[in-house]
Amino acid sequence: MKIVRFLPLLGVVIASIILVYALEKPTSVEISPLAGQSVPAFSLINLLERESSEGGFSVPTVDESLLQGKVQLLNVWASWCGVCKKEHDFLLALQQDGVPIVGLNYRDKRSSAVATLREEGNPYRAVIYDPLGELALDLGVYGTPETMLIDPEGIIRQRYVGALDEAIWQQQFVPVLEAIEAELLGKNAQQQG
Repeated sequence: MKIVRFLPLLGVVIASIILVYALEKPTSVEISPLAGQSVPAFSLINLLERESSEGGFSVPTVDESLLQGKVQLLNVWASWCGVCKKEHDFLLALQQDGVPIVGLNYRDKRSSAVATLREEGNPYRAVIYDPLGELALDLGVYGTPETMLIDPEGIIRQRYVGALDEAIWQQQFVPVLEAIEAELLGKNAQQQG
């Protein structure tokens, strides 16, 4: 009889363990369905810019050209994402090291996203506001955070699911960055020779 009294408690403990495991899923390098392909076309709001035009107020938009012309990261994040907060300081450090990062704010409230960047610091050169998750869906994103390495032609070269840190950066991104730099040097040498 005493065992029967503890069954509900045992159920709660097991459910809690499953929930914690699901929320803290192991991070991984993902082979994106778009790896080797260009970032899909899009036109979305730039989260951090507001402009006025002669006829009144207009909201500036950004498109896929934002992700062309240089090697850069595309980081998918949200103010409600606890794991995103874990990687935020590392993203700020990457920015300080000169790594250009574009943010993709995913399924978030604009006011919450702006407040987070004001309070925690902004590692992004621009932030694409994707409140409905349309671009994220086109990119194959299924959670936050995710980070993609984009080459100067706007081609996705690497994708990582989970919070970035120094070890992941060195293991998963630096070798790809070095390969891209070697390719660019080879192209420049061919054009000059």
